[in-house]
Amino acid sequence: MLMEHFNLALVDWSRAQFALTALYHWLFVPLTLGTSFILAIMETIYVKTGKDIWKRITKFWMTLFAINFAIGVATGIILEFEFGTNWSNYSWFVGDIFGAPLAIEGIMAFFMESTFFAVMFFGWNKVSKGFHLTSTWLVAIGSNLSALWILVANAWMQNPVGMHFNPETARNEMVNFWAILFSSTAVNKFLHTISSAYVMSAIFVLGVSAWYLLKKRNQALAKRSMIVASTFGLIMSVFMVITGDESAREVYKVQPMKFASMEGLYYGQSNAPLVAIGVFDRTPSPDNPKTKEWAAKIEIPNLLSYMATMNPHTFIPGIHDLVHGNDAHGIISYYDRIKMGKLAIAALKEFQLAKKAANDSAASTALKTFETNYKYFGYGYYNDPHKLIPDVPLVFYSFHTMVGLGMLFVLIFLLTLIYGVRGKLPKKRWMLYIALWAIPFAYLAQETGWMVAEFGRQPWVVQDYMPTLSAVSNINQTSVMITFFLFGVVFTVLLIAEIKIMLKQIKQLKDGGQK
Repeated sequence: MLMEHFNLALVDWSRAQFALTALYHWLFVPLTLGTSFILAIMETIYVKTGKDIWKRITKFWMTLFAINFAIGVATGIILEFEFGTNWSNYSWFVGDIFGAPLAIEGIMAFFMESTFFAVMFFGWNKVSKGFHLTSTWLVAIGSNLSALWILVANAWMQNPVGMHFNPETARNEMVNFWAILFSSTAVNKFLHTISSAYVMSAIFVLGVSAWYLLKKRNQALAKRSMIVASTFGLIMSVFMVITGDESAREVYKVQPMKFASMEGLYYGQSNAPLVAIGVFDRTPSPDNPKTKEWAAKIEIPNLLSYMATMNPHTFIPGIHDLVHGNDAHGIISYYDRIKMGKLAIAALKEFQLAKKAANDSAASTALKTFETNYKYFGYGYYNDPHKLIPDVPLVFYSFHTMVGLGMLFVLIFLLTLIYGVRGKLPKKRWMLYIALWAIPFAYLAQETGWMVAEFGRQPWVVQDYMPTLSAVSNINQTSVMITFFLFGVVFTVLLIAEIKIMLKQIKQLKDGGQK
């Protein structure tokens, strides 16, 4: 379904509403994904040891998990509805593909976790220990299966595979489900996202437990919780670093503009250095090599080339190379892609008109032109290639914030585990304060990671094939503006309510002794 005219204000408001919903939703999801497995580990220890302290620990964290789970579901449902209300052209264009993983998520994973959640939360002393433990593990597995299917759908938007465009219906159709499920983008996105969620959950458990130790309350619960969380967090943070490295290489292959933006690389080079720390002087121009890009930066020689290809000498294209092309390295310019995209759009219209007129010869000629140029179909909606560049400083700073915090968390887990095993944590008040204040930074790392993934691929809703401006619904702009502010108020109230309820649960927990 093609749009002749675009209301850019409507596009911006629709994007803002979706971003608002997604940002709030992602405040709740990571904690659900990771805490579910921490709960399962804690209950397993209880079943194996038979010590009531572990039952008490499990039930406490289960209460916090349940509060977060309920609000996460509410925001997630709204997010999925927005595909139909605000992005109906997108739903039409790729619904045959995008709808499948979301349907599987709802039918299989969500029902699974919801069903066993009831047994897990209300089944204490009503079912056997073994069945209750099984239910807890199934909630954890179900929660993460939900994430799998949603991330598969998102990964397909970043790297569309396993599809065929039907020119008669103007829709993309699935031809290989397994290619979509097991694409390298989907695998890396899932593994990196859930490992980062596990890290955030472990930081949350550490921080709350550290507060108890600082207040000299519930020390038995806090010490044991910190040992489990730091062990789980350390393992998962190392895994997060590994999957992050793999994800970066995947971005380089399928989204080179995002990769260049992540590192603020305007002009390509061999032996490209990685900017470890950098501050932009101002937003540079990809058309003027003399523009000063950096006010200050610290580089690691050759590391960007190595990170992208495992070869420190590889040429890494910059934003200028992608916009203007680089014949020496076989890079097609965005100017040429726009021309081919416009040819594809025009050929599709000619094909559909020829089909209606029963002119098979003209339809065949138009179809060949369309298929030759379809790879760059989405570029045809633009005239200015600079509109295809994301907000580089936003992506750069988000990426480096995420990476820097991730490395900090590895150190926090390591130190906490060392001090915890040696029984020195209660005396290391500075370490407890670090663990406590790491909680908001863990949430910041999650949000900046999301910003890298989503703002970095702009303006694409489906990479190379569909920009956001052609995906939006043809609805009244005012209604989107009104619902944006309504959602903002509702989500903020929900967030405040969750924080207050959690704080109340944490503060009112009675000291169980057993130090």
